[in-house]
Amino acid sequence: MENEFELIAKTFMGLEPVLAKELAQLGANNVKIGRRMVSFTGNKEMMYRANFSLHTAIKILKPIAHFKAQSADDVYEEIKKIDWTEYLDNDRTFAVDSVVFSEEFRHSKFVSYKVKDAIVDQFREKTGSRPNISVANPDLRLHIHIADVATGKSECTLCLDSSGESLHRRGYRQESVEAPLNEVLAAGMILMTGWNGETDFIDPMCGSGTLLIEAALIARNMAPGLFRKEYAFEKWPDFDADLFDQIYNDDSKEREFKHHIYGYDVDIKAVNTARLNVKAAGLTADITVEEQDFKNFTQPKEKSILVCNPPYGERISTPDLLGTYRMIGERLKHQFLNNDAWILSYREECFEQIGLKPSIKIPVYNGSLECEFRKYQIFDGKLKDFRSEGGVVKTDDEKRQMAEKHRFKKNREFKQRLDEQEENENSDIRSFTFHRHEIDSRDSRKPRSPRNSRDSRDRDSRDARKSRDFRDNKNRGGHERFDRSGGKRNKRFNNDDE
Repeated sequence: MENEFELIAKTFMGLEPVLAKELAQLGANNVKIGRRMVSFTGNKEMMYRANFSLHTAIKILKPIAHFKAQSADDVYEEIKKIDWTEYLDNDRTFAVDSVVFSEEFRHSKFVSYKVKDAIVDQFREKTGSRPNISVANPDLRLHIHIADVATGKSECTLCLDSSGESLHRRGYRQESVEAPLNEVLAAGMILMTGWNGETDFIDPMCGSGTLLIEAALIARNMAPGLFRKEYAFEKWPDFDADLFDQIYNDDSKEREFKHHIYGYDVDIKAVNTARLNVKAAGLTADITVEEQDFKNFTQPKEKSILVCNPPYGERISTPDLLGTYRMIGERLKHQFLNNDAWILSYREECFEQIGLKPSIKIPVYNGSLECEFRKYQIFDGKLKDFRSEGGVVKTDDEKRQMAEKHRFKKNREFKQRLDEQEENENSDIRSFTFHRHEIDSRDSRKPRSPRNSRDSRDRDSRDARKSRDFRDNKNRGGHERFDRSGGKRNKRFNNDDE
């Protein structure tokens, strides 16, 4: 058995317990929750699976050095002690990403420069030449995290970034609406509800369709990495292509989805955008998107769950924001009986307009906004009668969570630290990049065409699943992919959606 090593999964504030549960289900060991991260241990296969399969991780980091430092010179010397020939040579490129919470180290870019200088100087002294920096597409991505542990002393962790581009960039998004919901947050919200595809799913304000697509992936237990073009670990010297092909080709845990997902939006542009993204994900058999105002929403015929991210009055608003929330409450009370609804929002005055008592309130950060994700159990008649008939308003787990002290305060205190260090990260997850100086032009590239729905792909042709580099087949409108073993383009699956 290959030796296990330390790994770190980064996520957004509020999603740590969901990510920890995902890791435990994946088979990770020593899972421990931290701030916006979950640490665990695993081997190379686990690292590959974590990147490929986790719905709520934005990065998978592999620590290679821990040390304390009192100054930038200390960081330089510690980095220089590492034998960088294990990871780099003069013909390969690298980039350094830093996150700093320290009185001594106030500027993350300066820390990045010191790490870069130490690596470059080591190569110059040994070989007379040096590897180059490539912000856009490096062969090796490094991440250093520095945080104060005592006055004048900081704890430093240097990691290899095994993911590369943030994992929220699944690869299926063709177009967006204004302020789209981040894919990782959307998946986290759905997993918080406990829904796994056992009922219909509804988003009455679906925007570009992120909640719909993430719900379908969860319902079918499909890995979000299926649509992704590449991972940083694929450029590492010890990359095991056969192992990753085996992981990618394994669909044994995917499952049938017997219900349906419905998305609605009053904006026809959003509807068309959502349909385009659903089609790109090959999920039109599972998802229906229609133009409809929430005020015209009617009781669904089947048992359903509703998850919604209405406007907050920040980046997106409406002429009558509070009236919108009153309308939401009215629709739920009269047209969503005997079902559960989950609403993500920012302002307390908006929640008050809904006029319903939530079963649970979960603190979640949508970028820099301190939001709440609230569950509403909609039942007909009086609460007393509902309970007398065996209805449960709050589960034992929901009671336990609501009884936790300071569950919002501790996040606000940490949020203040983030605001003070805003220069370290672009923390708005609605337009998320892991580090400001890594922004590049890759978003303009054509996304790789994802696989089609489960029913439309050829389950018997395993040869068509040997590579992960999807290519657009413009002439036929289908999805093709490059077979790295033989250099041939093979049909990944049939494109019945076309």
